[in-house]
Amino acid sequence: MKRIDIIAGARPNFMKIAPIIEAMKAAEARGGHLRYRLIHTGQHYDRAMSGSFFEELGIPDPDINLEVGSGTQAEQTAGIMVGYEKVLLKERSDLCLVVGDVTSTMACSIAARKLGVPVAHVEGGIRSGDWTMPEEINRVVTDSITNWFFTTSETANDNLRRAGISDDQIFFVGNTMIDTLLKNVPRLRPPACWPSLKLEPQRYFVITLHRPANVDGEQQLLRLLQAIVEGTQGLPVIFPVHPRTAKNLRERGGQKLPSMHYVDPLGYLEFNYLVKHAKGVITDSGGITEETTVLGVPCLTLRDNTERPETITMGTNELIGTDPAKLPPALARLMAGQWKKGAIPPLWDGKAAERIVKELERRLLSL
Repeated sequence: MKRIDIIAGARPNFMKIAPIIEAMKAAEARGGHLRYRLIHTGQHYDRAMSGSFFEELGIPDPDINLEVGSGTQAEQTAGIMVGYEKVLLKERSDLCLVVGDVTSTMACSIAARKLGVPVAHVEGGIRSGDWTMPEEINRVVTDSITNWFFTTSETANDNLRRAGISDDQIFFVGNTMIDTLLKNVPRLRPPACWPSLKLEPQRYFVITLHRPANVDGEQQLLRLLQAIVEGTQGLPVIFPVHPRTAKNLRERGGQKLPSMHYVDPLGYLEFNYLVKHAKGVITDSGGITEETTVLGVPCLTLRDNTERPETITMGTNELIGTDPAKLPPALARLMAGQWKKGAIPPLWDGKAAERIVKELERRLLSL
């Protein structure tokens, strides 16, 4: 019997661990010899950012919650490392499985490897090349000490090879976040704002903004929102507001823009219902660009780089940059029906978690 610690700490992690846990349970039901321990670091501790996702996606209660809470990057990293080290010293696992690129990913990887516990990284190898992003540092540090890499694209595979990783450590499995999306498409449901705002399919836009470059500047956020309102030509724009952004909006009086509707953070099923039926999505999130690609929804990314280039080369996403002046022309193309159709990248078929568990069984049970 081998036990795997599955690490989750922030909202982007939860969509990625849900299908892995389901695949682990299915393997156990078939008589498999892998077991898991779910560890929530508490990096996202607010219910709107954490608890509702567990319920909606059928994720069981964590076996352990480190309850690290808020703090600076260094404080959270240190708190997670200390907490997870104590867990491993008390009861060691056979593998630490981390997902994505949040602080919890890096911190638990370091703590595990320091104690001689191997690390597997789901979504290994993705790179933006932007060292101003904390996520990029998390990715590079995690991958530098990872034993096995489960990747979403050939681009990620090439990134790892260039870093000196051997092919026998790399497993191209697909995208577990897409596993979760495809499973839940039939369960998507309209949010409370759907009837109250009289929304209609293909007659509104969705935006999400949370990166400091877009929401922390003195005027940048309002300039972006004004450009979005201009370019969407009076269609409703639904903005589920990240807590950081809500604070900035209150401070700068940004509630009065016409056609812009601010709503509270939404659960997974409600948010993706909005995305699925939107005319377009405007975002600075990497994960959402993957979901829009699979759903065939036009996506405009307000960043100068991306760690998910396949959403651009194959999918429905385009990099617009952070200059508000670039938004109206891009939106004009979309409104005129001139946006690219896109395609779904290889192995984004809903079976990535099954491939991961199969490989874990092959690797761990042969040790």
